[in-house]
Amino acid sequence: MSPACRTGNLTTMASRTSGKGSQGTAGTAKPRAGRTTGAAKKAAPAKKAAAKKPAAGKRAPAKKAPARKAAAKKPAPNPTGGVLWLIRAVWLGVAHALGAVLRGIGRGAKGLDPVHRKDGLALLLLALSLIVAAGTWSNLRGPVGDLVEMLVTGAFGRLDLLVPILLVAVAVRLILYPERPDANGRIVIGLTALVIGVLGQVHIACGSPGREDGAEAMQDAGGLIGWAASKPLIFMMTEVLAVPLLVLLTVFGLLVVTATPVNAIPQRMRGLGVRLGILEAPYEPGEDDTGEPGEYVEWRESRPARPRTPARRDSEVYDADKAEEEALSRRRRRGPAAQPDPGRPMDAVDVAAAAAAALDGAVLNGMPPSPVVAGLTRDLTADRERAAGPLPSARTEQPVADPPAAEERPAPSGSVPDLTKPAPDESQPLPPRAEQLQLSGDITYGLPSLDLLERGGPGKSRSAANDAIVASLTNVFTEFKVDASVTGFTRGPTVTRYEVELGPAVKVERITALTKNIAYAVASPDVRIISPIPGKSAVGIEIPNTDREMVKLGDVLRLADAAEDDHPMLVALGKDVEGGYVMANLAKMPHILVAGATGSGKSSCINCLITSVMMRATPEDVRMVLVDPKRVELTAYEGIPHLITPIITNPKRAAEALQWVVREMDLRYDDLAAFGFRHIDDFNRAVRNGRVKAPEGSERELQPYPYLLVIVDELADLMMVAPRDVEDAIVRITQLARAAGIHLVLATQRPSVDVVTGLIKANVPSRLAFATSSLADSRVILDQPGAEKLIGKGDGLFLPMGAGKPTRMQGAFVTEEEVAGVVRHCKEQMAPVFRDDVVVGTKQKKEIDEDIGDDLDLLCQAAELVVTTQFGSTSMLQRKLRVGFAKAGRLMDLMESRNIVGPSEGSKARDVLVKPDELDGVLAVIRGESDS
Repeated sequence: MSPACRTGNLTTMASRTSGKGSQGTAGTAKPRAGRTTGAAKKAAPAKKAAAKKPAAGKRAPAKKAPARKAAAKKPAPNPTGGVLWLIRAVWLGVAHALGAVLRGIGRGAKGLDPVHRKDGLALLLLALSLIVAAGTWSNLRGPVGDLVEMLVTGAFGRLDLLVPILLVAVAVRLILYPERPDANGRIVIGLTALVIGVLGQVHIACGSPGREDGAEAMQDAGGLIGWAASKPLIFMMTEVLAVPLLVLLTVFGLLVVTATPVNAIPQRMRGLGVRLGILEAPYEPGEDDTGEPGEYVEWRESRPARPRTPARRDSEVYDADKAEEEALSRRRRRGPAAQPDPGRPMDAVDVAAAAAAALDGAVLNGMPPSPVVAGLTRDLTADRERAAGPLPSARTEQPVADPPAAEERPAPSGSVPDLTKPAPDESQPLPPRAEQLQLSGDITYGLPSLDLLERGGPGKSRSAANDAIVASLTNVFTEFKVDASVTGFTRGPTVTRYEVELGPAVKVERITALTKNIAYAVASPDVRIISPIPGKSAVGIEIPNTDREMVKLGDVLRLADAAEDDHPMLVALGKDVEGGYVMANLAKMPHILVAGATGSGKSSCINCLITSVMMRATPEDVRMVLVDPKRVELTAYEGIPHLITPIITNPKRAAEALQWVVREMDLRYDDLAAFGFRHIDDFNRAVRNGRVKAPEGSERELQPYPYLLVIVDELADLMMVAPRDVEDAIVRITQLARAAGIHLVLATQRPSVDVVTGLIKANVPSRLAFATSSLADSRVILDQPGAEKLIGKGDGLFLPMGAGKPTRMQGAFVTEEEVAGVVRHCKEQMAPVFRDDVVVGTKQKKEIDEDIGDDLDLLCQAAELVVTTQFGSTSMLQRKLRVGFAKAGRLMDLMESRNIVGPSEGSKARDVLVKPDELDGVLAVIRGESDS
């Protein structure tokens, strides 16, 4: 190849390489010949120059040199700016210090009692009235007085002299009635309407001067307010129609201020005339000079008497209650009521009832009963109103009858008080009593006095701690950016429920997700959120009170006595979150399960139930069967006349007692079916009225059946000893005993699924749960969580039959001394009359079950298993009953000796000689209940 061609090729390659100058790869090529070396050396400086151009291009956009020059030309600092900065800093420091002082004062005022705040407002109004009076009534005024005269006289015109009187009246009302803030809005509206109407009329009467007539002309008329009220009406309707409209506005304001409806104007005017002495007070026979409202007197007189016997006192020292004791000693139970003496003054029973009704303002302020009580007693009240006609007066003084004079004794009552049934016809004699749970002799039984039970202190409605918690809740919502606000709260004895309303488009889950944050803010781990509150569009947050209140049993029973609800099965439970007393009618429940851990208040609740029955019912009304396997809880009630058998402490005897209750229930249903009644109350009413008689030729004499209350203090102990018999008896009682007047109260401190079985839960609709140790226990009792968050010592959740959600309440408390006093009084009234067939005696049981020994329960189970399956096999008994071969063989021999199975046939199964429909009779023979 020629040198020219080589040079041409090299030139072409160099041009290609120069075309890729941006990639910079030409400098890496090596020369192949000597001639090309010089060309490569000449191309190197060009490449270096090309490489320097991008570097210069990178430094060009920065251009920091001009910026440095501009920074170097800063002006010198001005001394005036430093002074201004110093003044601003001093001003901010003073403002921060003053703000801190004011915030401290505000926090101190926040903890001030609301009563003191209202007193401060009243004193402020009094001071303002003095200033206004000095400016309008006299010449003792300065610059402030002149300003007040100009403002007050310019606004009110000629009636400026009445402004101080109006301010004084408002201040006096705030001082005298600080506990009625709900009427403030009504009074403000009424006073506004009254002032506008009066000033408008005054302005029209003075010629309706306008602004063109000058300020003095308007001040001599109705002032600026009168001109603004009358001028539009005169312009649109003339003065002829403006005056009547303003008169109607004045009358409306007066009626609103005095809280007087239009239809009550004649009555109020008549009462005003009586007070002023213009009219004579109307005479009403039987009206006591008690100072009570007329509605309360009529309500009290429409109720039957509540006989009470006085409490025995060890000391004879005279005190203020002596009059009450003397009055109470003259009363006897359900005697024929005499009409009240018009001239008789109000006795101490009326005073005690009115005072008890005023507990915590329950009756005096018109507070309705607790929602739980209203739901449980609504049917009872309706029945009483339909059935009862004009009843005798409550203020009835009964003469003390001589014991030998049987014809002067009051007629014995049945199992249901007179409030739920029409009064029996006194002219028709009641049939004589028979053998059904009869008492010894026809005696007069006096109920214990309420003085045996102590009164509790008044409850609090608000405290500084509640205001602090409201502020803490508000801060939590603000910090987590939740559009919610605390709109109010209701304080109970144990917890306070704060009502929280949510903003639009705010989910309830945002509140429930803040449970731990709320507990941290209020420094309490026991926070319970209710979403929503039943009957309200609000979320409830229940927080325990730092100062708990004691709920006394006497307070609850006094409220029930003031309401004159004499049903013997109405028992006191406690006080709910809203401050209402919780009472439950066991006849409406009809069975209840009480459960809670040790120390949660379960035993106190049982004591309150039994004491309530003893305070309100006689042995003719209610008889009781008490089962106490722990032997220490119910021993205080040994020997009371309400017991139908001694207190049962042996679990095996308790199973026998439950079986007796089942038999008693069957006997009552036999009577109901024979005489055509569906409920024991209807049967008792018919017996009292003489509409039911025994069949001809029968020596039986009918009498009303009492309620039968069965209380089991510890169900777990019974389920450990005889689970099958106990569960069967409880299930049968709870399924059928409601119409027979038999009611069951089951209590346990171990609410597990093996104690409270599914059959028992399904037939016991009412539940009362105290504090439990786990969530599982709460679900067993209530079928929902909640009991594990209770704080103990009587704090409970009450779920009556038919209620959707449980009600939180504080259980009532009764001391041992109070129980002992009530028991002592009941024992002094009469001795207990026990039934002999409730529990089978030990001697009788040994004669019947001598060859069976302690295997009675196993033998009954084996017989039921063999008869139902019609397969008599020893190996089956081993598997099903989990017993050994020797025990299973002995059971099979016992069944052979009682003709239940045939003889052994080697390896084959034995023949079963009893049919399944004969099983009940066979079991009765094994238990010794039948001779055949």
